[in-house]
Amino acid sequence: MIIIITIKLDMIQAMGLAVILLIIGRKLRSKISFFEKYCIPSPVIGGLIFSIISFIIRRYNIATVLFNTTLQSFFMIMFFTSVGFNASVKVLKKGGKKVFIFLIAAVVLCVFQNAVAVIISKFVGIHPLLALMTGSTPMTGGHGTSAAIAPTVESLGIKGAGAVAIASATYGLLAGSILGGPIADSLIKKHNLLPKNEAADKTQKEENYEKDIDENLKKKLQPILDGEKFSRAFFQILIAMGIGSYLSLFIDWMMPEMHFPVYIGPMIVAAIIRNISDNTNLIDSPTKEISILEDVALNLFLAMALMSMKLWELIDLAGPMIILLLAQTVLIYIYLNLVTFKAMGSDYDAAVIVSGHCGFGLGATPNGISNMKSVCEKYKYSKIAFFVVPIVGALFIDFVNVSIITVFIGFFK
Repeated sequence: MIIIITIKLDMIQAMGLAVILLIIGRKLRSKISFFEKYCIPSPVIGGLIFSIISFIIRRYNIATVLFNTTLQSFFMIMFFTSVGFNASVKVLKKGGKKVFIFLIAAVVLCVFQNAVAVIISKFVGIHPLLALMTGSTPMTGGHGTSAAIAPTVESLGIKGAGAVAIASATYGLLAGSILGGPIADSLIKKHNLLPKNEAADKTQKEENYEKDIDENLKKKLQPILDGEKFSRAFFQILIAMGIGSYLSLFIDWMMPEMHFPVYIGPMIVAAIIRNISDNTNLIDSPTKEISILEDVALNLFLAMALMSMKLWELIDLAGPMIILLLAQTVLIYIYLNLVTFKAMGSDYDAAVIVSGHCGFGLGATPNGISNMKSVCEKYKYSKIAFFVVPIVGALFIDFVNVSIITVFIGFFK
């Protein structure tokens, strides 16, 4: 293949392009209802558009684009360090028994998703590590975890890991949004969980819906203009990244047979800092500001990961991918009905939680919340579901999922 032009972007130029694509993605998301309905992230929209263009111009020997991804790695580590600050034992205890049970259910699903991927890889003739890119990495982890884990797998010589993970995550977003509501609806009807006084509850539901449903999210997202807190949040993230990098080196030295991602140390250090902050007066971690910086880092590294995705590597993997993704879909359907629903009490609240688990078990937490809103709008509001699912989906599952994925990678590398 003769490429006429080679376009090289250094790390600053690559970041600038990523921001432009992020803005384009936001504009398209606000204009096209499909993207909004299925909670497709803005950096995914913009980045995929560019990667499709890159695929076309490469396919017809017009040009190829090369990126310096140094800043992508920085923002990836920054994002997962911020995730580490969410791992609060105090919050987990405050959530009570329901939160703990649901967390266990979500963790077991992660293990099953990876186990199914590895088992089926034997039948479709692909490497287990590549199959893992259709497991809990894209399903429970979503685009963020996919974009972060894939480079680790590719560094082990597995070509196409990034493209497979991102494509699988996109499928998961759509499947999770489409299936969540109907699965919950079927459970409600099958087990006769319909509210008895639905008409009487309607006014109460409408009055309390907006007040209760997003109370925690509104607190998280409300504008904060305290520069000192933002500085403190940014500095704590950087400190955790710095100290954590040494911890990562130590872990690699202690367990050379495993292959831990570079951000595992920063995540652990961040979790330690958060729990010290929760239980002592030594440190004050501004969690809201850290959460905002987490969103910034995620958007930037995700846009950079998507725009540099090599779509041409998917061509020969289409058949095995379809089989693997269908298997994941069947798995979560069975799991939600037999495990999540029963573990959460087999009542109306459990059915709503099932719709939420389907959303983030196949895609992302916003999809889960969207699914639950749809179910509650048809029947009645579930305060338990809207308390349990966001805590597990937004605060804890990423931290645990990355650890599970790391173990699987170390075992099958």
